[in-house]
Amino acid sequence: MLAELGHYLRSGGDEDLDTAIRQACAENGWFTEESMRKSLAAIATAFLDREKLADWTKQYAVSDTPFPAKTIGIVMAGNIPLVGFHDWLCVFASGCRAKVKLSDKDKRLLPLLIKKLGEWEHASWACTEFLAEGEPLKDFDAVIATGSNNSARYFEQYFSKYPHIIRRNRNSVAVLTGLESVADLYALGNDIFTYYGLGCRNVTKLYVPHGYHFDALLEALHEYREIIHHHKYKNNFDYNFTLCIMNKMPHLNNGCLLLLEDPALQARIATVHYEYYDELFDLDALLEAKATEIQCVVGNIKLRSLPVLPFGKTQEPGLSDYADGVDVMDFLTKL
Repeated sequence: MLAELGHYLRSGGDEDLDTAIRQACAENGWFTEESMRKSLAAIATAFLDREKLADWTKQYAVSDTPFPAKTIGIVMAGNIPLVGFHDWLCVFASGCRAKVKLSDKDKRLLPLLIKKLGEWEHASWACTEFLAEGEPLKDFDAVIATGSNNSARYFEQYFSKYPHIIRRNRNSVAVLTGLESVADLYALGNDIFTYYGLGCRNVTKLYVPHGYHFDALLEALHEYREIIHHHKYKNNFDYNFTLCIMNKMPHLNNGCLLLLEDPALQARIATVHYEYYDELFDLDALLEAKATEIQCVVGNIKLRSLPVLPFGKTQEPGLSDYADGVDVMDFLTKL
């Protein structure tokens, strides 16, 4: 059934999907048809392939109970299209029932996909419930909640009596050495600009060696200049550029991205922070200390403390690439 959903998405969907995409575009200015199609294609390829699903689920003691034995509350974010799909998939694949509180920013696509599953297999209707707007989350056995650092503190308190996974802000970083090829730097642009930089897998911080020359990087990233035509992104770029000018903040500008020297991992939209390092050994220790704030590291180097992805690969998670490194399937199958 899940593989059939993958086939549906890979074939382009139907008028129902087109309608849901149009509605989502109208309700959230950050959701473009291109970004939603990209997310759907990634889900179809990485998550809804029959062989990949079989290899993934056989690692866990999945219950074969015909009806869901546990109900899992899912509080979803809405920063990028279908960002909560993997959590729902884990709940569904583990044999549990999902009680989903959607973000107002992303409330069209997942219900449409669940509707399609129900049309193909009526029994699946019992596996997912969407809460109405303002309806409190209750009557559940465990919860998975994603939000900001502020909302996470509320979640920790509100869900403290239940088994839970609570996610906070995370960002991704890139480690540059100055030996990267033009292709590497161009691929880094995909890690930075995809979904307008709104996801936790987007690179918002660069670590560069002392004496690093930014010209080649700025030129490679300028290839993504079409992003500046998105009105919300351009508004953020203009606002942050104005702040730099008014406050006399040193910065680098290639017309579609601002680079600022700043130790913080989190950067404003249309900006990326950078920080110099002396030795990779020392940088390794620094990143290890910040591990709970980092989602992905990209580069052509190896670290002792964290895995490193190739440039351009942060937006291609697989079924076992769990957010925050917490194995959701293991959590659910051991309840």
